Amino acid sequence: MFTGLIEDLGELAELESNQLGARLKIRSALAPQLSDGDSVAVNGVCLTATEIDAESFSADAMSETLGRSSLGQVAPGASLNLELPVRAGGRLGGHIVQGHIDGVGTVAAAREDGIALVVTVSAAPELLRYVAEKGSIAVDGVSLTVARVDDEGFDVWLIPETAQRTNLGGAQPGRSVNLEVDILAKYVERLLATN
Repeated sequence: MFTGLIEDLGELAELESNQLGARLKIRSALAPQLSDGDSVAVNGVCLTATEIDAESFSADAMSETLGRSSLGQVAPGASLNLELPVRAGGRLGGHIVQGHIDGVGTVAAAREDGIALVVTVSAAPELLRYVAEKGSIAVDGVSLTVARVDDEGFDVWLIPETAQRTNLGGAQPGRSVNLEVDILAKYVERLLATN
């Protein structure tokens, strides 16, 4: 389980892909904290760390993961939001994030409003039904509060700290972003559907 509070902005060093999946090699200051088999959220996608050294780690992404996320579209040199799992007894500073991507959205606009960066994300209706104003959403693994939602997308507002510490600060229209909706909304829907 993750919180959506990004711990490091890593860099994709290498991407080897084929029809079966991809292997990502990521440079990160978090690498020394990892052991083989540890989970790490990469742009919100829960992956398993392997081949760890002092400066980097690798992780495999299967075709299912590549089909549901934007990881297959990321090019070497790209910045990646990284987070280690929350430890039992640790602070849950963001919201409950599983690292299970529900779908991909597209940055429709990014504009400054005072000190904030307002990012508008377009998303499919099957995802938007789980998005609520003032509710939580993870965008590329970042825990954010939804400021506005309509039938085509939603807005999130980033404080300067979030814009600086994550790759969302450089969000440009047309960029694909991983979306994970609040798990509680999916459980409520499931419970109501079975009664």
